[in-house]
Amino acid sequence: MAGGKTHAFHIVDPSPWPLFGSFSALAMAAGAIGWMHKVAWGPWVFAIGTLAVLFTFYSWWANVIHEANTGDHTPVVQLHHRYGMILFIASEVMFFVAWFWAYFSASLYPSTAEAIGGVWPPKGVEVLDPFAFPLLNTMILLLSGTTVTWAHHALIHGDRKGLKQGLWLTIGLGLLFSAVQAFEYHHAEFGFAGSIYGATFFMATGFHGFHVIIGTIFLIVCLARTYKGDFTPRQHFGFEAAAWYWHFVDVVWLFLFVTIYVWGSNFGAAVAATAT
Repeated sequence: MAGGKTHAFHIVDPSPWPLFGSFSALAMAAGAIGWMHKVAWGPWVFAIGTLAVLFTFYSWWANVIHEANTGDHTPVVQLHHRYGMILFIASEVMFFVAWFWAYFSASLYPSTAEAIGGVWPPKGVEVLDPFAFPLLNTMILLLSGTTVTWAHHALIHGDRKGLKQGLWLTIGLGLLFSAVQAFEYHHAEFGFAGSIYGATFFMATGFHGFHVIIGTIFLIVCLARTYKGDFTPRQHFGFEAAAWYWHFVDVVWLFLFVTIYVWGSNFGAAVAATAT
């Protein structure tokens, strides 16, 4: 048929959200800079920009959900969505590689920095016990990985009740992780400033904690969509992307726990001294 669609790809309709979102992000950034410089309009512009960015998120994703529900996301389109999510997670892996690199640069060669006393952990830094709250948070995240897998398995087999239960449990465990991490930060004997240990510790674990919060929000949106009747055993990329992201967060935490909490603690130093 002349003028008919002869391919399996989805050509998106013209949308105002890329341009609107760009100006919203610009307003948010300008407001944040003004706020830091104690300019009177800074907080107001930042608040307006933030609300506009959130509105862009909601509206743009609502359009994507509408496209999925109307059949625009063909198997080929869904495959490319998966490719995009894989590349996004790969970029996040490299983001964390940078923080691990900064940590190992200081911890593997402490003798090159007189400021830390030639040892790791630096002298005067009272590190956290890796087998207290860090181990608890490890157990929490590992358990959350099983519950989100349960939810995914239930969705594939058409078990809506199991899907909801798995999501509720995963969200609860994510919130619990964030609460435990906040408590741990509050009672840490070292701060961000004044020590390469504190700087690398809080940047690596803090950004991971931020990703846990983002992942929890991701899953909350999936839960809301589940109650609205979205997702089918054959078409549920939104939930699948959230599950992949959550597993990524789990794996990164395992590396953080082993390297920063255990190996980089007094326990790790004692083991290394015994081995030598």
